[in-house]
Amino acid sequence: MKQILFLFFILLVPYALAGQTNALFGFSSTAAAKEQDLENKFDQQLQAKNLDQWMKQLAMLPHHVGSAHGKANAEFIAAQFKSWGWETNIEEFQVLFPTPKLRVLEVVSPTPYKAKLTEKALKEDPSTSTPDMLPSFNCFSVDGDVTAEVVFVNYGLPADYDLLERYGIDVKGKIVISRYGGSWRGIKPKVAAEHGAIGCLIYSDPKDDGYGAGEVYPKGAFKNETGVQRGSVLDMPLAPGDPLTPGYGATKDAKRIDRKDAATLTKIPVLPISYEDAQPIFAAMGGPVAPAEWRGGLPLTYHLGPGPTKVHLKLEFNWELRPAYDVIAKLKGSEFPDQWVIRGNHHDAWVHGANDPISGLIAEMEEARVIGMMAKNGQGPKRTLIYCAWDAEEPGLLGSTEWVEAHADELKQKAVAYINSDSNGAGFLGAGGSNTLEKFFNQVARDVTDPQTQKSVLDRRNAANQVFYKQNSTDFKLEALGSGSDFTPFIQHLGIASLNIGFGGEDDGGEYHTIYDTYADYVRFKDNNFMYGIALAKVGGRTALRLANAEILPFDFQHFYETVRGYSDEVIRFADEQREKTEKENRLISEGVYGMVLNPRESIKAPKVLAETPHFNFAPILTALDKLEKAANHYQEMGDKTAANAAMINQVLMHLEQKLTLEQGLPKRPWFKHFIYAPGFYTGYGVKTLPGIREAIEQREFLEVDKQIANTAQVLNAFTAEVEKLGKLK
Repeated sequence: MKQILFLFFILLVPYALAGQTNALFGFSSTAAAKEQDLENKFDQQLQAKNLDQWMKQLAMLPHHVGSAHGKANAEFIAAQFKSWGWETNIEEFQVLFPTPKLRVLEVVSPTPYKAKLTEKALKEDPSTSTPDMLPSFNCFSVDGDVTAEVVFVNYGLPADYDLLERYGIDVKGKIVISRYGGSWRGIKPKVAAEHGAIGCLIYSDPKDDGYGAGEVYPKGAFKNETGVQRGSVLDMPLAPGDPLTPGYGATKDAKRIDRKDAATLTKIPVLPISYEDAQPIFAAMGGPVAPAEWRGGLPLTYHLGPGPTKVHLKLEFNWELRPAYDVIAKLKGSEFPDQWVIRGNHHDAWVHGANDPISGLIAEMEEARVIGMMAKNGQGPKRTLIYCAWDAEEPGLLGSTEWVEAHADELKQKAVAYINSDSNGAGFLGAGGSNTLEKFFNQVARDVTDPQTQKSVLDRRNAANQVFYKQNSTDFKLEALGSGSDFTPFIQHLGIASLNIGFGGEDDGGEYHTIYDTYADYVRFKDNNFMYGIALAKVGGRTALRLANAEILPFDFQHFYETVRGYSDEVIRFADEQREKTEKENRLISEGVYGMVLNPRESIKAPKVLAETPHFNFAPILTALDKLEKAANHYQEMGDKTAANAAMINQVLMHLEQKLTLEQGLPKRPWFKHFIYAPGFYTGYGVKTLPGIREAIEQREFLEVDKQIANTAQVLNAFTAEVEKLGKLK
């Protein structure tokens, strides 16, 4: 769905036993030596030629949800898993997947123009002329037929509408045009509708990923003038998954709600367009000149509107149920078959999807091939491995969410952790996930060699951090998980510890969700010899194998405590800053001075006087964190965790992340139950840490803040009680 970028910037202390520089967290010295020998054999059997061959096969034709090649791909993947010795089945769900029936966009006045709404085929890349490609559209837009003046809303965030209000511009009854970026695309029509707009256009500005960034495809990697980013606009921060089966699996016989009652569909029609089709709209617009930070790369002066540009937007969709095929492959554990380590990557795409998602999927497949071969030779995992290839991720994490909802009770009992990947390319290792897995994952990164530098991928990541972010660290910190890929239902709905892994940073381009995401594009600009696909397989395979074979599951609490303490400090500081900012702006308004001059040549209205931000009682969360620190330190001081009580300790550890959830869920979106990490209500992909507290302050719902402090303290106290229990078991 989206290639996620990761920043790593907090110092950690690597785990090491005295005299054992290569000790493995969760393993005795004897078991560690055996595990490292196994991993060396694993590395030696990985073959880049398989990745190349599978990408050609899987990305040969369009394979969106319900397509013929999508089904063929699922069957091909399942056949491969079976041939490698995995017990494999395809689990089918029936999900709502609307596709375009009619798309019309035309400038009515002052200068008529009919949008092309097509991406040009290129002789240099035959895949761009493949039949049966989905046209450009935003999935889960509602039908609509609207005509109105246009207003430019920058990235379409709440703050952008606040600025427009200061210009005296109201979008009520208007069609807004927003550029991609700043937040997830689904936020743009959501916020537009909240402000009274009747339609939304989303365009790709050349400054961001077109000629303003570099040479365009096919000469270079960036978006040409006709490229359009497809994508879902389902309100995923409310809940991902099939909108007609909220909270339960979309099986064939599942009860479905009426579409008009589906809360996660957009309220207004929305359409993505190229910068070729956007330019005539902007060229005829009037109104104030846009602020400097809003201006893109088109060769014109950006105006805000409204008008005189008036456009007609008409959209109709085929609202059909389509089959989603999840490939589920199991390798039964020899000692702990009811403890599951789950690995996943989706297989569906908007068009060919060579980068998104096939680049990650083929690495996962190569992991499975080698692990299966080793199992046939008597070196199978101690815990059960479940390798998944999800369908219907692109429309809104449908395949993974429906599977998780359908198997929720069993997953809560048996799942140890979930390991996700999505797109992959050349560059630096990125990883996000549960901070209890931080120490463990640093060791994984330490033990994988970067194919370019021949240093560890951990060292290369740290070197990049020092250059780009001036961070001096011997390890990196797992980024908190927001959304945008298939880890979401595992960690944020069920509370299963999760990781999201991938390489990138030297694979920039503009092919994302266009017809240009092809094999030809990938091998030229992303990972031409699949060496970073092999690197991903080494990271993913090690992560899965170590979790499967560890004597004591490698969860750590000191880093978790330090991270959450940092989050609490941030949110307390944020509350203080909001209070000071409100007081200052209200004072300036009363004095006739507006806190910020946006464009001195335009008439700017004063912002509204805001209610003062009160002082909040953060004592419950601070007290909870003090208890957690003591429990985490005590557990660490107990020493080697390969103890006689291993079975009981592992039972506690594998369910510990669930203690960070509450069944009632977050305010206004009960599907999200994790109180430490969640996607932002107005960011979509972007994470909000301590989300209940932080968003109550952001949205100025001050009566809610103390409630959310109490809820967050409650989950931390429940988590701490389990850590204290562990200290008594050892």
